[in-house]
Amino acid sequence: MTHESALRFGAQTDEVVSLLRIVNLVRTGEASTRPEIGRLTGLGRGVVTQRVDAAIEMGFLEDGEFGPSSGGRAPRTLRFRAERGTIVVCALGALHIRVGLARLDGTIVAADHRPWDIGRGPVETLDATFGMLDGLLDAAGGPDVWAVAVGVPGPVDFEHGTPVAPPIMPGWNGFDVRGRFTERFGAPVWVDNDVNLLALAERTRRGDDAIDLIYCKIGTGIGAGLLTQGRIHRGANGAAGDVGHVRLPGSSVRCRCGKRGCLEAEAGGWAIVRDAERAVAEGAQGLLSGVEPLTPGAVAVAAMNGDALAISLVEHSAQHVGESLAALVNMFNPSVIVVGGAVSAAGETFLAQVRQRVYEFSLPLATRDLTIVRSHGDADEPLRGGAALAIEQLFEATFPRWFAAGRPSIDRVAQVA
Repeated sequence: MTHESALRFGAQTDEVVSLLRIVNLVRTGEASTRPEIGRLTGLGRGVVTQRVDAAIEMGFLEDGEFGPSSGGRAPRTLRFRAERGTIVVCALGALHIRVGLARLDGTIVAADHRPWDIGRGPVETLDATFGMLDGLLDAAGGPDVWAVAVGVPGPVDFEHGTPVAPPIMPGWNGFDVRGRFTERFGAPVWVDNDVNLLALAERTRRGDDAIDLIYCKIGTGIGAGLLTQGRIHRGANGAAGDVGHVRLPGSSVRCRCGKRGCLEAEAGGWAIVRDAERAVAEGAQGLLSGVEPLTPGAVAVAAMNGDALAISLVEHSAQHVGESLAALVNMFNPSVIVVGGAVSAAGETFLAQVRQRVYEFSLPLATRDLTIVRSHGDADEPLRGGAALAIEQLFEATFPRWFAAGRPSIDRVAQVA
């Protein structure tokens, strides 16, 4: 089949579906030889050969080594050409920028990181981000960018790629993040909440595409990513999982969002630092005395090392987080809760209190098969999650729109299915 005929074959539904499925079977590792493709799809040998030849010509697949023989001639394996395109990933945090490049199989091939205050605003932040990415792309020899994934620490209108009233991101509300990245890289762009990227990274690490999972990040702020049968639940306006601004009974502490009594105002990293600074100023002694600057991570490390003040602050945070997560457990019934972020670096000092409160305040049926664990804390975790988001959108959500052209484009990915 010629490339021209492959382009024409976009109007032939059965052929389109079978070709897409064959590419994805090889991409995901479900099939690696032509006979395996035939068994899984029910297609005849000649049809499989035709489809595979088309996928090879279009650049998605290529022949690999010979596989094991089952008695006859050894079949030649097939491999997905993951190196053909590059995914640009940007994970913005409250206090840092992390960027990376990934292959089409999600492998991170380059990364960079720098401290940064998200409060400096979108223009300055994205200019700094582009500078970091330009350095990575230049060092990689200017690879072909197929997609961009961006994570931000706040609610996102996923359809339009804009932050929505993010409490800790002044100046970002409604800012066209997708448009800036699209203009810069000329590739499809997806923007999501940073905790959703972490949840997707955890799904990838576990290899369970149908998992029910909550990823709770306790960093400077607090947020949760919700996976239902492996799919992100974003909610109608991108606010799903924003547990940091759930009201705590009896609390009147003012939050950065302007309201009082939010979970984040009692248990977030910035609240822990606030309380630690106040205690030190009032004469508290210990590992936090003289630490400049005090950060959520510094308090967590001090708690790990037995500092009494740090332990009390971390446990106070964990108790409130656990109570709030218990409400999610009762409503959402996940099989796994993963706790991440700088404050979780306190380890069992934090996690034990979270577990205790979740099991105390949740229904027995909802916790019967529940496990609560700490994130692995891999620095590339948000980058892997961003790559997973882009791959999901490219090869599941939008693949039929652009595969005949051989690579994604803004118009083909953005068009209504």
